Amino acid sequence: MGCYFIMKSSVEPPIYSRIAMDIATRIAKGELKEKTKISGRSLLAGQYNVSPETIRRSLRLLEDMEIVKTQTGSGVTIISRQNALRYIEKYNTGKDLRELKTEIQAMIVEKERMNQDISEKIEHMFDLSERLRHINPVNIIEVEVPLDSLLIGKMIADVQFWQKTGATIVGIKREGTLILSPGPYACFMPLDIILVIGDNGVLKRIEQLMREG
Repeated sequence: MGCYFIMKSSVEPPIYSRIAMDIATRIAKGELKEKTKISGRSLLAGQYNVSPETIRRSLRLLEDMEIVKTQTGSGVTIISRQNALRYIEKYNTGKDLRELKTEIQAMIVEKERMNQDISEKIEHMFDLSERLRHINPVNIIEVEVPLDSLLIGKMIADVQFWQKTGATIVGIKREGTLILSPGPYACFMPLDIILVIGDNGVLKRIEQLMREG
């Protein structure tokens, strides 16, 4: 037999359990037949590059599942392919749960990051609001980008938004997210809500730019 190596994952059971799973998989596939003997602990330890004690624990696990039978002086005999299949199903169920736990933990970390990001944006928004309060006269206007607008896919700088409308973009609402101070390289997307400041005539000029690009 050649050497067998167990692949590692981000969340993994003990090595002896993974070796037991590998042996059970070989039995289920028919590589190792029922009523045949498999290598002793020393040989298996060499194949998997682990200690004989680790192999002993792997075989004990398979024996508890009635997949193999170990007898002193007679080695290890495979007794049930069906039980090997049941063990694989049980193992994979546990694996799914471990992966789900990892995903949940990652989501918690991401949620905390998003909460921090939201707090920073709220603070920025209040700061911007305070500064805008002293600008007079000024209108804060919300303008939606139509689905057929010629601005879609173009950057703010490319369409000369300020030069053509006299309006300054202070934010973009996109799919429930507020992008503050988007900058000249931000692109217009369908159904964006553009927040602008300017004089009383900016709305008409913006609507014209939306149509003409």
